[in-house]
Amino acid sequence: MTTASSQNQADTRINARWIIPIVPEGTVLEDHALILKGSHILDLLPRAQADRQYQCRETLDLNQHVVMPGLINMHGHAAMALFRGLADDLPLMTWLNDHIWPAEQAFVGESFILDGTRLAMAEMLRTGTTTFSDMYFFPEVAAQAARDLGMRAQICFPVIDFPTAWGSGPEEYLRKGADLIDAWRGDDFIMPAIGPHAPYTVSDGPLSEVRALSEATGARIQIHLHETAFEVSDAIERLGQRPSARLARAGLLGPRSQCVHMTQVDDSDLALLADTGAHVIHCPESNLKLASGLCPVQALMDRGVNVAIGTDGAASNNDLDLFGELASAAMLAKVVAGDASALSAHRALAMATLHGARALGREHELGSLEAGKLADLIAIDLSDPFLQPVYDPASHLVYSHHGRAVSHSWIHGVPQLRDGELTRLDLEALMPAVRAWRDRIRQRHAR
Repeated sequence: MTTASSQNQADTRINARWIIPIVPEGTVLEDHALILKGSHILDLLPRAQADRQYQCRETLDLNQHVVMPGLINMHGHAAMALFRGLADDLPLMTWLNDHIWPAEQAFVGESFILDGTRLAMAEMLRTGTTTFSDMYFFPEVAAQAARDLGMRAQICFPVIDFPTAWGSGPEEYLRKGADLIDAWRGDDFIMPAIGPHAPYTVSDGPLSEVRALSEATGARIQIHLHETAFEVSDAIERLGQRPSARLARAGLLGPRSQCVHMTQVDDSDLALLADTGAHVIHCPESNLKLASGLCPVQALMDRGVNVAIGTDGAASNNDLDLFGELASAAMLAKVVAGDASALSAHRALAMATLHGARALGREHELGSLEAGKLADLIAIDLSDPFLQPVYDPASHLVYSHHGRAVSHSWIHGVPQLRDGELTRLDLEALMPAVRAWRDRIRQRHAR
């Protein structure tokens, strides 16, 4: 007979109706238990077996829920949550030149970044994201905000040819960025990275410095690339080569590279991405809203390119719900490929979990529910009558539900969301600051 004294001790047992571990792909486990100890997953096994093997301090019965790895939002500009809805229905360059860049010049500072990042993190946690990538100004503020909350983040410091509120130009950005990398080296939560804005805003000299810094430190590089047809045609006209070819010749395409958008892809681009091992970050809803184009996700995957997913910023989306992004991505992939079987529901879920972990270089720790990996996971309540009947929970997660059905989340084994309520961020206390920013921005924008 098994006694309590002979059972293994653990912290939390989660009994779930369904568990989608991501690995092996396509797997749905029914009536299993996930065992957490400290910051890691200790075991994943049938409930009856868990009864015999483990004694846990806390047990959660989630009998109408799916448990899966936390989502990894691989591209965004978190503090731009404060610009949500500011300038809609405009093409990219008009949106940037006439609205976003002037607004940033007027308002972006440390307090803006802190309040906007906290608002964004609340939304992401509420809709299932446990790790996010941020590319924005005052990255040291965003990094500390994420660390204080206990949320994982890749923080990409910006590099751009012209002055901003954060610095006078590329030399200062790279110096501050090197300090950021040093400050967070080895941290479990904060992953500093280099964020050259785009080929059309960063000249060859700074790009060379970006490559050198990445090689010296191992920092990843995230860059907007082939976002619009104009970007590509303009580069060919001015420089005689596609932006991807320019980056490849500069040594900026490789396993540490994250290429955001890639809506304009030809055979030469496919070959470069596949040969170099660069990752693609797909942002379907932002690309749709700005009429930028469509990323050929299935063609990239067929060539062995790792494709992860991001929301982009709330100013061009206009939400940070990665589950909604998955629905758009899966359906767009079918249209672009002309194949209804392209980007299946399970592959889409992998794109938002394990593929993101690969892009971060942390697939051995994140992105799937396996013993020994970090305990970053979420639970989604499928009890809503309008989600019934449930034949395949993966299908519902991608095609039928909104991220607000996420009920629980844990990061590093620590609860961040319990029964739909944030546990570590006081959203009500944050809202007066958000409203104050709204009033200031609206007053200036109305001029």
